[in-house]
Amino acid sequence: MAATQSVKQKVERLRREIREHEYRYYVLDEPTISDRQFDRLMDELKELEAKYPELVTPDSPTQRIGGETREGFQAVRHPSQMLSLDNTYSYDELKDFDRRVRERAEREKIEYVAENKFDGLSLSLIYEDGALVHGVTRGDGTTGEDVTPNVRTIRSVPLRVDPAALKNLGLPKDFEVRGEAVMTRKAFEDLNRQQDESGGKRFANPRNAAAGSVRVLDPGITASRKLDFFAYFLYTDGRVPLKTHWEVLEALHDMRFSSSIKHAARCESIDKVIEYCERWESRRDGLPYEIDGVVVKVNSITLERELGFTARAPRWAVAYKYPARQETTVVKEVIWQVGRTGTLTPVAVLAPVQVGGVTVSRSTLHNMDEIERLGLHVGDTIVVERAGEVIPHVIKVTRHGHGEKPQPPKNCPECGRPIHKSPDEVAYRCVNASCPAKFRESLLHFASRHAMDIDGLGDKLVDQLVEKKMLKDLADLYDLRLSDLESLERMGRKSAENLLEEIEKSKEASLARLIYGLGIRFVGERTGEELAEHFGSLDDLAKASADQLMEVADIGPRVAESIVEFFSEKANQELLRKLKKAGLRLEEKEKRKAPRDTRLAGKTFVFTGTLPNLTREEAGAMVTSRGGKVSSSVSKKTSYVVVGAEPGSKYDKARELGVEILDENGFRKLIGA
Repeated sequence: MAATQSVKQKVERLRREIREHEYRYYVLDEPTISDRQFDRLMDELKELEAKYPELVTPDSPTQRIGGETREGFQAVRHPSQMLSLDNTYSYDELKDFDRRVRERAEREKIEYVAENKFDGLSLSLIYEDGALVHGVTRGDGTTGEDVTPNVRTIRSVPLRVDPAALKNLGLPKDFEVRGEAVMTRKAFEDLNRQQDESGGKRFANPRNAAAGSVRVLDPGITASRKLDFFAYFLYTDGRVPLKTHWEVLEALHDMRFSSSIKHAARCESIDKVIEYCERWESRRDGLPYEIDGVVVKVNSITLERELGFTARAPRWAVAYKYPARQETTVVKEVIWQVGRTGTLTPVAVLAPVQVGGVTVSRSTLHNMDEIERLGLHVGDTIVVERAGEVIPHVIKVTRHGHGEKPQPPKNCPECGRPIHKSPDEVAYRCVNASCPAKFRESLLHFASRHAMDIDGLGDKLVDQLVEKKMLKDLADLYDLRLSDLESLERMGRKSAENLLEEIEKSKEASLARLIYGLGIRFVGERTGEELAEHFGSLDDLAKASADQLMEVADIGPRVAESIVEFFSEKANQELLRKLKKAGLRLEEKEKRKAPRDTRLAGKTFVFTGTLPNLTREEAGAMVTSRGGKVSSSVSKKTSYVVVGAEPGSKYDKARELGVEILDENGFRKLIGA
């Protein structure tokens, strides 16, 4: 049975929602829904794709594990995939897992190991000659972020493993340990107390605090947050070197890692596993760290290999998640908060209620679609949930009151400027680049290396400038004086002079860098370059219509609308006027010189996947030096798509449109390299 248009739309809506939540969870460390709710969305998408396999695409969230590498860290490929686990939420589902394992293994009885499921950030630690050389986040399961300097600050991570211990265990000196970085409840409370005292943002839970602490650019911050690490996997050459998982836990203990063996148990049957789950559900609040369930693994490594994996998870392990913690309360009012990207989020102010031992007085409502789905009004009685200790979420309305239905404000509650909403999006946004709610992030982006490249204008200094209200918009940077900067903490005369020199030097940054630095939604570095080359001045870009913008390569309706929206905002028009007055380059000094080699003139290339011998930057430079163009998306205008290992949806799009596909050898032959 073919999928109807409504089914296709539902699949796309689910994918958009899941991608947004994956981004918030794995990149921003700011989840807005519980794990259970995320799993429900994923399960719903899986069911639809199973029913309508023609709708499955390589870029669907069901085809990957989740997460993207964040800017600021080097990407590292894992020796073998770091897969996530499938989740179960009932003992019946656990028994189904056991049945599948026994049927596949053709055995009557299976021995399992049950362990507490740590609620933190998964890490891979690579040791060479017994010494720690890399600490890498899980990322998307294939590639993670290199956070080695931060991992080194975790005191429970051995910097070197005793060679004698390895010899006694019969292990080589090169190995990989996988486990979880966690933050204890006490460390979490201390951290939030410090955040309150300094006026910083509180963390939602220990899991977010641990993830955020591992993935900061300053290792000193990681060190100050007192993380722990619990190890639960051991690999040599991508394989488990022992006969049972229990032996792995014992070996990790002998190697002086904190391992999950302290509270783990060998279980001769699934019934014993269930007893373990029941026992620890009542005891988990007594642990110094958060757990959100139990991990169940087949003990035999040989059997693990026989059972193998699905596309995203092992068949020999599963996570049992403890039931969500829910309570009933009343919605007193709905307020709107402005996030650091300008997105407005409705928040329910609740009559305070204890949920899982924590007083809850607010809950995110995500967006107007969610308010419509709930049918929520002020005064309603609702069920609020804290699952996995994530930000509380309204599950349903149980009794309607007599209040009004919440409506989005017409003006930004922070800066008073009109809010904007694209017809094809749920979110309402403030596009004022100087809005106080997002000004800190706008300033950091403006000063970043690929934008105006103002060295020395980092997080701590920006925090002071914003908190002391020394800057109201980006252009105010160019009015800073030596005396202003010298009044700031840890800012001596020499440092202040150096920063002023950097600010002055940034006035000569290219138009492309300035366009990118303005932080226009969807406008990245390459798009900034294309816009600068096409329009030649910021004034002409600001006056361009959507149709004129779409004449530029790679710019479609969504990007064009965002650019028009940005420049239609009066506050942004005033910002451009001030930047011009400050002496910044608002025009290209000269047209980009045409390359001497023009053999690829008029040809557009798209790269996807990992090429064997070239980075994408190197391959792109080879194209542009020969007069060709590189695009980030496939369209009918694309001349060639160059495909490497593990290509994404661009490969399928190329096949669909009949675009010529090349491998690296074919690419080199074509361009004569």
